[in-house]
Amino acid sequence: MPTSERPRERLLTRGPQSLSDAELLALFIRSGLRGESAIAIGQRLLRQFGNLRNLLCTDMGHLMRCRGLGPAKVALILAALELGRRAQCEEVVELELDEPARVYRYLAPELQPLRQEVVLLLLLNQRLRLIQKAEIFRGTVNESPAHPREIMAKALAVNAPAFILAHNHPSGDPSPSDADRRITRRIREAADMLGITFSDHVIIGAPAGGRPQAYFSFREAGLL
Repeated sequence: MPTSERPRERLLTRGPQSLSDAELLALFIRSGLRGESAIAIGQRLLRQFGNLRNLLCTDMGHLMRCRGLGPAKVALILAALELGRRAQCEEVVELELDEPARVYRYLAPELQPLRQEVVLLLLLNQRLRLIQKAEIFRGTVNESPAHPREIMAKALAVNAPAFILAHNHPSGDPSPSDADRRITRRIREAADMLGITFSDHVIIGAPAGGRPQAYFSFREAGLL
């Protein structure tokens, strides 16, 4: 490959947006195998895992067993993906969390890779900016209890006037279950009694063909 067309040189002259996903991966893979370049390894990984998001979701041990990778290369790839995730979170958290799309952008990089349900509480100030994020529950795919008493206690402990509840659906389908609807009603009743604003309950799913959006907002759906 001519020097000017190599990923590193193209990134420096044309910017990172000029590179494909496989070429960006190649910068961290650095060296290929006999008969397979670093770019070809990147292309193979994307075919194997489907996309970068699935690559991030993959167990580290599984990645290190992929031909052409090893601890050093896997560490570089995962570090790059984590830096991107953190940068995206920083961008969103500086904004008011008054739209479910912003909540999704903030939490999707953290919650989408998980294979179990996690319930998070976003405690907000009067301007709906984040005061604190707290994990309420982490468990199996089929259960995600969020107890109103625990949520109210955390909100009162930091004098948060408002909060958002969020959890993931590992299946990728953000449609609310009957249990999701029941717990949302219970939490709303508890919040109303204490004069705390239950701003939204957002379920984080994953993009898929035919799915209008990768999240569900109880507020947006008129259910809160």
